[in-house]
Amino acid sequence: MTLEEILENGNYHLIDVREEMELEMDGQIEKAQNIPLGEIEERKQEIINLEGPKIFFCRSGARSGRATQFFENQGLTDVYNGGGFEDVKAMLA
Repeated sequence: MTLEEILENGNYHLIDVREEMELEMDGQIEKAQNIPLGEIEERKQEIINLEGPKIFFCRSGARSGRATQFFENQGLTDVYNGGGFEDVKAMLA
């Protein structure tokens, strides 16, 4: 399933892995939950328990790629790298 299809279906979770100061500087997406990359391991059960696809994003897509890989290594198949903040904003427009 593509990101576009997931977004059309509406049953997904956006997880912004940027740091708090980045949100203040660059803005944020209203529907997104902020869980900085450094907190992913300690909050992994919270993320695993979310029903539906989980789309990670950050500033450029690198950190969200690491978050996606972390959960794929945990056996999850419903995790996606949404890329950068601007990419996700454009997809939601």
